[in-house]
Amino acid sequence: MANDTDTPNIDPTLIAEPLRRAIGDRYLTYALSTIMHRALPDARDGLKPVHRRILYAMRELRLSPTGGFRKSAKITGDVMGNYHPHGNQAIYDAMARLAQDINVRYPLVDGQGNFGNIDGDNPAAERYTEARLTVAAEALMEGLTENAVDFRPNYEGTLEEPVVLPATFPNLLANGSSGIAVGMATNIPPHNLDELCDACIHLAKKQNSELVRDDTLIEMVKGPDFPTGGTIVEPQESIAEAYRTGRGGFRVRAKWEVEDLGRGQWQVVVTEIPYQVQKSRLIEKLAEVIQTKTGPILADVRDESAEDIRIVLEPTSRNVDPDVLMNMLYRNSDLETRFSLNMNVLIDGVTPKVCSLKEVLR
Repeated sequence: MANDTDTPNIDPTLIAEPLRRAIGDRYLTYALSTIMHRALPDARDGLKPVHRRILYAMRELRLSPTGGFRKSAKITGDVMGNYHPHGNQAIYDAMARLAQDINVRYPLVDGQGNFGNIDGDNPAAERYTEARLTVAAEALMEGLTENAVDFRPNYEGTLEEPVVLPATFPNLLANGSSGIAVGMATNIPPHNLDELCDACIHLAKKQNSELVRDDTLIEMVKGPDFPTGGTIVEPQESIAEAYRTGRGGFRVRAKWEVEDLGRGQWQVVVTEIPYQVQKSRLIEKLAEVIQTKTGPILADVRDESAEDIRIVLEPTSRNVDPDVLMNMLYRNSDLETRFSLNMNVLIDGVTPKVCSLKEVLR
């Protein structure tokens, strides 16, 4: 017969539950946290928490567009210490992206120093670069002092941060967004701000926005407006369907022209490349096409870019048709890419939903 001393000491505060349920509950908590606080933008200001906190911290540092620059290390340190308790490299990467005019149609951070380039080079370390806000970023925060939005305590309860920015322009569609959460993702291209404002004003003038037809808005917002240029070659019906459903895609091609060299000689000059294509990788791929003889009508490729893009393509013979050459390169390189549209956003900062163009504008 066992003695009382053999009975194990069980902590009364412990809860016994099946491993399956314990893991499931915890993974669900993680998934919701990723969806709401990391990967998906808020439909109201088009920002994720890290971007919102960067802009607010820069405002608190009084880094106005007309003022001086501050070291990026100081900015990321303030963001990390006051509002966003994550790694400083993640914060700096997010801030650097807001300063890159190759990624963001209307940059929200004015960067001084090396903030990366279209070749895919990384920004310099945060101790070497400086930053301040842009006029667009100020427009996003206009009204913060007038109690326009709710504030909440920061992660340690010592300061307050805005739940969402007032956003006096439709930033979500103007600058686009991308992110991968658990079980869902988002990918929204940048758009032209003039077109977006016209569509918003049209919606606002109608007392009942339900009566506004999708086709009317799609006539105003004709399609994405990529910061690196290029030409969208998708049929209009396909673009309209993507905006009506919130899912779809756009084929984007490089912009090019034929340059006459005299005596019947010519070359193709590429002046704009598709969005999110690294120029150095594109050149490598074109050189590979020549080496592997995948494109026997392409003789040479040269990168003569300075501030502007200038990629020179030489044919093997002057009798080659330029359109035939380019169609071959569209198939075998990133001179043509496909941008997938997935307008999955947080409605009121809480509910993830794939929205149509009209729902996002509203």
